[in-house]
Amino acid sequence: MKLSDFSIRRPKFTIVVMIILMLLGIVSLTRLPLQLMPNIQPPIAAVATTYQGAGPEEVMEDVTKPIESELSSINGLSNISSQSQESSSVVILEFGYDMTIDEVESDITRALESVQLPEQAGDPAFLEFDISMMPSIQMAVTSSGENVADYQGQVDGLVTELENIEGVASISQNGTVVEEIQVNLDVDALSEVNMSQSDVAGLIEANNISIPNATIVDTESRTSISTRTVSNIDGVETLRELVIADLPDGGTLTLDDIADVSIEEQDSNSITRLNQDNALSIDVMLASDANASNVNSEFNEVLDEKLDEDEFSNLTVETLYDEGEYIDLAINSVYTSLISGAVLAMIILFAFLRNLKAPLIIGLAIPFSVITTFALLFFTNISINLMTLGGLALGIGMLVDNSVVVIENIYRHLSMGKDPKKAASDGTKEVASAIIASTLTTAAVFAPVVFVSGLVGQLFTPLAITVVFSLFASLFIALTVVPMISSRILNAPKENIEKARSERPYMKLLTKFTRWTLQHRFLVMIITVLLVAAGILGIVNQGMTLMPESDEGALTIEIEKEQGTIYEDTFETVQSIENQLEDYSEVEMYLSNVGSLQPMMSMSEETNKASITATLVSQADRNVTTNEFISNIEDEIEGLDESADINVIPMSQSGISSEPNTLMLRVSDDNAERLAESEAIIIDELEADGSIDGVASSREDMVEEMQIRVDRDAARENGLQPAQIGQALYEASNGVEASTVEANNDYLSINVKYPDTYLDSVSNFETLEIPNAEGEYVQISEVAELEETEMLPLITRNDQEETSELTVTYSSDMSLNEAGTYVEDIVAGADFSEDTHYSVGGDLEMLGDAIPQMLLAIVLGVVFIYLVMVAQFESFRHPFIVIMAMPLSIVGVMAALVLTDSPLSVVSFVGIIMLLGIVVNNSILLVDYTNQQKEKGIPTIEALEISVQHRFRPIIITALTTALGMLPLAMGIGEGGEMVAPMGTVVIGGLVSSTFFTLFVIPIFYSYIDKETRNMHKKYMTPEGEIITQKDIDAKQRQEEQAEQISIDEVNEEEQERNYIDEMQNLIDKLKDHRNKK
Repeated sequence: MKLSDFSIRRPKFTIVVMIILMLLGIVSLTRLPLQLMPNIQPPIAAVATTYQGAGPEEVMEDVTKPIESELSSINGLSNISSQSQESSSVVILEFGYDMTIDEVESDITRALESVQLPEQAGDPAFLEFDISMMPSIQMAVTSSGENVADYQGQVDGLVTELENIEGVASISQNGTVVEEIQVNLDVDALSEVNMSQSDVAGLIEANNISIPNATIVDTESRTSISTRTVSNIDGVETLRELVIADLPDGGTLTLDDIADVSIEEQDSNSITRLNQDNALSIDVMLASDANASNVNSEFNEVLDEKLDEDEFSNLTVETLYDEGEYIDLAINSVYTSLISGAVLAMIILFAFLRNLKAPLIIGLAIPFSVITTFALLFFTNISINLMTLGGLALGIGMLVDNSVVVIENIYRHLSMGKDPKKAASDGTKEVASAIIASTLTTAAVFAPVVFVSGLVGQLFTPLAITVVFSLFASLFIALTVVPMISSRILNAPKENIEKARSERPYMKLLTKFTRWTLQHRFLVMIITVLLVAAGILGIVNQGMTLMPESDEGALTIEIEKEQGTIYEDTFETVQSIENQLEDYSEVEMYLSNVGSLQPMMSMSEETNKASITATLVSQADRNVTTNEFISNIEDEIEGLDESADINVIPMSQSGISSEPNTLMLRVSDDNAERLAESEAIIIDELEADGSIDGVASSREDMVEEMQIRVDRDAARENGLQPAQIGQALYEASNGVEASTVEANNDYLSINVKYPDTYLDSVSNFETLEIPNAEGEYVQISEVAELEETEMLPLITRNDQEETSELTVTYSSDMSLNEAGTYVEDIVAGADFSEDTHYSVGGDLEMLGDAIPQMLLAIVLGVVFIYLVMVAQFESFRHPFIVIMAMPLSIVGVMAALVLTDSPLSVVSFVGIIMLLGIVVNNSILLVDYTNQQKEKGIPTIEALEISVQHRFRPIIITALTTALGMLPLAMGIGEGGEMVAPMGTVVIGGLVSSTFFTLFVIPIFYSYIDKETRNMHKKYMTPEGEIITQKDIDAKQRQEEQAEQISIDEVNEEEQERNYIDEMQNLIDKLKDHRNKK
């Protein structure tokens, strides 16, 4: 081969090229971004709209439905869903993964411009889902012996400093305390002076002004002076002394006479606690193009420096989650697996080759291929993440395969007595076509992955590209550097290698077994087919899931009590769970949030909800995984409050899959009442089944609501409008922000309000008085009736129908696809309205989308491999023999999944795709060498036996280096390892079985397809009645041909001898004549 000959002739040039590529790789490695997973950008957008004061039903009818109607016709939209609740609407748009939100943003904007909404509704806000919206760091800040209000200003200053770090997009705080000046009105005193809440607020506002006036031009100085009217309330004391009215006796009535004025914390029904201490939580969001590992590292360094300063020395900051730290741990664990795999591969090489030089030459392939791959990743803008590094770790053993084959063959040629350069050249040329074909087939199997769409494509395309890059780098070194170095440092072995190996007992046994399988090929084929069938059944019985379970050392406890539960009762439940967490040694810290506030979804705090995020100690310091820990404690935690719905779920940093052992079932209907009835029937059917552990509905319970129904006639007679009544009640309930003053080095709002106890009963609402235009006070009971009703706090819709999402928890001994089939069978048998329909969602829906994509990738991969080999072998038959190694790997895949008790997942599927490209390599070596022997005139059976003998060692070595190179990754050791471990598991299992079968079954396939041996066991009857096979006929024919050839040779030899004698006699006669003449 010209490339290898050139490298042998020009060693210094080859070394320079190698050094340049290595330098490029090293520089690229320092600049490649580190990520946990590839950059996944789901094409999801949302439209959020406020509608102050409207209930969920009004929001749905007046806001949500019109927006849905306009947006539903946008091209590429795959699903539209919405949530309507008090004062807010959110419509969620999901598009196909082949689109980006940027492509449809203008269409969405145009559609929103056409929507007709009520005047009171706000403008729809377009929001694009961005993975960077998720916090990269979550921290909690406390200060010993201080309330949050005491150190909140310090935290604000600290946050301001930290926001200046490059790569930090924003920092948000939760649990903050907002102070205000509260003017708590004395109802009786207010009534005596005939004033209302709005009157007091108006007086305060009128006395705290700063109004710009006209600009005065001084004609003498020819200058202009701006003017402003100012009346400042500069603090609480000034506010208390504010005159409200003049008394008849000449005195004055101040605000202090009719109200209690003081600086207080704003009323809040939420609180944040760290390990049972009040705290501030901080969420750090990074820029979308930021390197989480680098930015978070710098962030923590700056934070430590700031905390050492006197200004912030009293603050204690605990990190609950650091994406950068987890990325570093996960990436380092994969790096460790990669290095461990390389070491194991080298050990195998030393064990087989038994000298120092050859393994060291081969070992160069690993660092060269890996480092060169980093350069290629840099130029293709692919980050270092679990998938790309996992691909390298999985392929670490394969990186030496080509070099092993080359150096083994060079050794064989050296043993023939050739000089090193000649042996290096001939040995490389002889196997060049085989290793090029094997590399191309492995690369070809990954080509379809690049074209796979959806989540699977975004996840695994970087892995496929990484593996292909590394394989081509290893092929380059096998064809250049290996023969170049071998030609200079390898010496001829002291004995004939082939002869020595052929005389070893295991080689003689191998030859006998190969001969036996060829003689009993039908029996061997039957056994093989049965084993493959058993493997397929075993894989199917293992079930399927979307992604492997991860062990990320964090969990969330979600608490939801009955609608209407007051904050204090929810807080009591949270405290009982906190006390329980203190007893678990596996829990390092926990952060509690009582009163769930969802800014996008709701305008009010939900006092019946809370959540606790717990961080576990490191994997090395605990004996259980996150999911095992949850299984151990969830019954105890959930039993602490029977009246609450408590759910313990693991946290996932990747955010790809949902809670384990759960699936989502959507139930939809265009009639709300019918939907409620059908949902109840389905839930009853599911909960009655023993394999279903529980069912939770997104359709929340009806909540009580008191409606003040205005009598328009009565209101008009009393000089009031419904809007006035509503505004007065809103202000009485929530207070009126009258103005803003500067106090305590901050700007505080003035809230004029009634005491908290004033409107704590229905009767107080009825007696509330409202002033009309004439200054007369009218009680609410005179113009309105109070009526208690029920309403849904949240209305969920999917595809423009009201929908309930059921989260079904199934038994842990079922896989996701088994549970999906089981649940659908139960629902299909339930007796509910035909107008109600259902569908699966969540992980099961994504799995359903992924399976066809993966199967397509497998089919295309097989086709691509076949076509590459047709081009390589210039034959349509021989590639068919090679791909027969693929089904032979199924037995090992099944065994690996069963032994590790793992279901088939999307990650496993990628391992299977990789396996298809690996297992054919051994077949290629065998078939290619057999063809070479047949070209020399050796009969097929003998050629197959020779091929198994001569290719046994390279096949075993490459199989062992590949399998052991993947072993550390397959063990899933360290953070993040479990996410890519299934790939290694299925590849090792399939490789082991296919290697065994390749040595003995592939020769049988070859014998069936080859013309010479196709019918070698077909039986015939001779005229004498003797039964003989085609093989006997061929053997007899060969003997006759050999005998005939021998006879011809003997005749030719006799003729040649006679001719020789005659020629000699003639020569003697000529000499005699010559002498006589003399």
